[in-house]
Amino acid sequence: MSDMQDYNSSLDNVESRKFETFSYLPQMDAAAIRTQIQYIVDKGWNPSVEHTEPANATGSYWYMWKLPMFGESNVDNILAELEACHKAHPQNHVRLLGLDNFAQCAGTSMIIFRGQPK
Repeated sequence: MSDMQDYNSSLDNVESRKFETFSYLPQMDAAAIRTQIQYIVDKGWNPSVEHTEPANATGSYWYMWKLPMFGESNVDNILAELEACHKAHPQNHVRLLGLDNFAQCAGTSMIIFRGQPK
């Protein structure tokens, strides 16, 4: 088991915290984010944008940015809402969820912008 990697993360170091699967991978560039949003659209999931302060990101409660974008299929519109949320709350983490109507849960969730602690 010596091939296993230890991810040095802690509550004291906000920059080191891991959230969801994508945070263990290299940071996504704009093309990779667009691809993930297209996947959400292709699955028929409803995009939803949420945000929270870095200190509260490990909790289950995040603030909803507007209502979920029911039926939205334009990737550029979804990206624009992510940018608007980040602009309005630059200190907060901003994440995108793909809400699955049939399973009635989040089919996917990913941090798009990491906020900076005050």
